[in-house]
Amino acid sequence: MEKKWILAGLHGCDGIGWRTLANILSRDEEWEHAIHFSPADWVERGLTPEKSLQMSQHFNSDYIDKRMQLLHDQGIQLVTYLDESYPILMKETARAPWVIYAKGDTSLLSTLSVAMVGTRVPTAYGRKIGSWLVEELCSRGITIVSGLARGIDGVCHESALRCGGSTIAVLGTAIDIPYPSEHTSLYYDIAERGLIISEYPIGMKGHPGLFPQRNRIIAGITRGTVVVEADARSGSLITADLALESDRDVFAVPGPITSPKSRGTLNLLKQGAKIVTEPQDILEEYENLLTKRKDVPAPKTQHNLLTDVEQRIYHMLEQGITGFDDLLTQSGWDFGLLHSVLLSLIMKKTVVQLPGSVFKII
Repeated sequence: MEKKWILAGLHGCDGIGWRTLANILSRDEEWEHAIHFSPADWVERGLTPEKSLQMSQHFNSDYIDKRMQLLHDQGIQLVTYLDESYPILMKETARAPWVIYAKGDTSLLSTLSVAMVGTRVPTAYGRKIGSWLVEELCSRGITIVSGLARGIDGVCHESALRCGGSTIAVLGTAIDIPYPSEHTSLYYDIAERGLIISEYPIGMKGHPGLFPQRNRIIAGITRGTVVVEADARSGSLITADLALESDRDVFAVPGPITSPKSRGTLNLLKQGAKIVTEPQDILEEYENLLTKRKDVPAPKTQHNLLTDVEQRIYHMLEQGITGFDDLLTQSGWDFGLLHSVLLSLIMKKTVVQLPGSVFKII
């Protein structure tokens, strides 16, 4: 049996951690014998006696075949540390994942990519800047990588898809679990038109500690990390730190000094991150790697696709006026007109309605 499948089978076993796999990887001659290990062999590799007995009884070629069939049935691909397609940059980082589970176009792992991360509760400014940067980076062939989280992550994924660019979502859950649930539709869109990856096998239960771990993959497969908007304790700062540890570029978008959502990015700038005031600040770092600028479809929020009255409401939403009553007051319109304009924006897929008569730009 191929080493790749043995590695993938081991990775899917409960109780087999990163260090155990590292131990087996370091002894190349053992691979072909792993499916025949005795309890004593497993104890020697750090497993408890109880777990060692279980492994000796159940870890065999039949188990691996069934595991691989289960992945195949769910459309899940495997990229292991042993494969030529494994991201070279990822191998240069600490504790590189032994197995990457994937849905979508795995060739994106070998493209020039940049991570874009930020707060889960962005301002209209953060959303607008994030979308703008994504559209410009995608137009030069850069793949956008983020974590499918609420806020800036979702904005960047959506913007990449909307403008015809490429995007990779790195999950903090098992590959078969879309999270958060509100991004289920986005998850499937990315799986179809981009790439979803996770180091966590199907069936693994999620917990908060998994999310900081996945940030090392976001930083590890990319040339640089752009923090669009972040407060002082944002998880996106972990990604920036990991990027620095891996000797990758770190960029930060400045914001108002009075805004809590700018404290994290302003601190990064104090620490030496490169300031981003326009897309060229990022692009110039990779000029020799870029493709020629390509025309991409205009995003659906482009003003020339909206009527004058739709543009007016869209501008209000950009400024953070999101409640129906507030929009009614600010616009000075009657109920019927505002309702029809919002309905038109929803049908054009530029705005979505949230509970409580709150509206948000997509």
